[in-house]
Amino acid sequence: MEPRAAQLRKRKGLRGEQNPSPREDEASSGSAESPGNTEVPRSPDLVQWTQHMEGQLLELLDRAIWEAMQSHPSPGGPPPSTPPDSLSKTWKPSPGKWKVFINRKSLLDELMEVQHFRTIYHMFIAGLCVFIISTLAIDFIDEGRLMLEFDLLIFSFGQLPLALVTWVPMFLSTLLAPYQALRLWARPRASEAWMLGVGLGCALLAAHTAVLGLLPLHVAVAYQLPPASRCILVFEQCIRAPSFSSYLYFLFCPTLIYRETYPRTPNVRWNYVAKNFAQALGCVLYACFILGRLCVPVFANMSREPFSTRALVLSIMHATLPGIFLLLLIFFAFLHCWLNAFAEMLRFGDRMFYRDWWNSTSFSNYYRTWNVVVHDWLYSYVYQDGLWLLGGRARGAAMLGVFLVSAMVHEYIFCFVLGFLYPVMLILFFVIGGLLNFMMHDRHTGPVWNVLMWTLLFLGQGIQVSLYCQEWYARQHCPLPQTTFWDFVTPQSWSCHS
Repeated sequence: MEPRAAQLRKRKGLRGEQNPSPREDEASSGSAESPGNTEVPRSPDLVQWTQHMEGQLLELLDRAIWEAMQSHPSPGGPPPSTPPDSLSKTWKPSPGKWKVFINRKSLLDELMEVQHFRTIYHMFIAGLCVFIISTLAIDFIDEGRLMLEFDLLIFSFGQLPLALVTWVPMFLSTLLAPYQALRLWARPRASEAWMLGVGLGCALLAAHTAVLGLLPLHVAVAYQLPPASRCILVFEQCIRAPSFSSYLYFLFCPTLIYRETYPRTPNVRWNYVAKNFAQALGCVLYACFILGRLCVPVFANMSREPFSTRALVLSIMHATLPGIFLLLLIFFAFLHCWLNAFAEMLRFGDRMFYRDWWNSTSFSNYYRTWNVVVHDWLYSYVYQDGLWLLGGRARGAAMLGVFLVSAMVHEYIFCFVLGFLYPVMLILFFVIGGLLNFMMHDRHTGPVWNVLMWTLLFLGQGIQVSLYCQEWYARQHCPLPQTTFWDFVTPQSWSCHS
């Protein structure tokens, strides 16, 4: 007989499906809201919190009843082997851990309303102005005239028309193939036509995989696309029976979690869209100046010099500052400006694309708050599904699965964009990052842990920038007569030294 608490929870869950709550349970991500968030809780938020607490209390009540039954078994039959709604193959996440979308601003938009934080933003703009002035001054001194050259930017976006032409069939395949396959799968199964539909759906998915996976690889390798043009294709690869309009909206809205409907804003602020696109373009120019002034002079000829441990360590230390600048620029340009621009154009209401990761005192909290869009997908479709496959047990194994999937995706993006395999990201993310996730856990809350986290971030970015730059220039200076698979996966920077 099912316990009373479980019956009450099921009825509460049915009511929750009919009246979905407007706020996500922050306990699912394990991090609290930023102290700078002064938003007053609304009454629906209080209702959501109350429902969550009721669910927790009912779960504790079920556990207590089950333990009592285990301690005092009834004479009429054997005691139950597992508690109700517990860690069995029917384990499902509680409704409070489901992703709930609500209307809310991005954290930086709220912080930009504070004058002290805007001053920090102005300091970064001043830094960009200094880079521009120094470039113009050096050109005027060396050449006697102003030379506005953007060689690195032009090279990075080379063959852009070819990348866009390749993107079109990739997008059409993503738009049509999965949707039609789901429609064929959702047809009634009582007829032989269903088997034919399933076969046709599998053929569509196979064609979709070929267009989305093999076509960009062939174009990138055969035509030697530069890094920025490759980014256009690799981001389309990473894009995630619904109605066609909701599916089409999902393909463009800045989330990886599908819902039939999302919270929407009443109108589009086109000046806000233009501002975010302009800031994203400014970040691209900023990154080009940093690479051109701080990285290219150091690493361009490093592969031509004899290898030494001293030179390697000094190059890593030199790359920490440009590395952390590039990390901040990628965060601001993509996670804030780019996603907010598309969210505003689509009137997508939930703008929580990140949290206050800069205040993290542990790497576990940093991974949860750095990129909430990807974290929600990993938590919903990798961690929870992995936990279900493991019967609700072995949470550590499910967490390692999340790290492995995330590290492999990051390494694939780097491999596709740069054109070579050098598993620096895989080792840093999966091996070192996985260890730090368990060693620097959420119980560490003092300011010294935040300093330690930032120190490790500086060093990690320095290692990435240094090793990837060395490998890039080694492959430019020591080209192989013919490239085999082993040449593709073997680092050239280890042997390209005179």
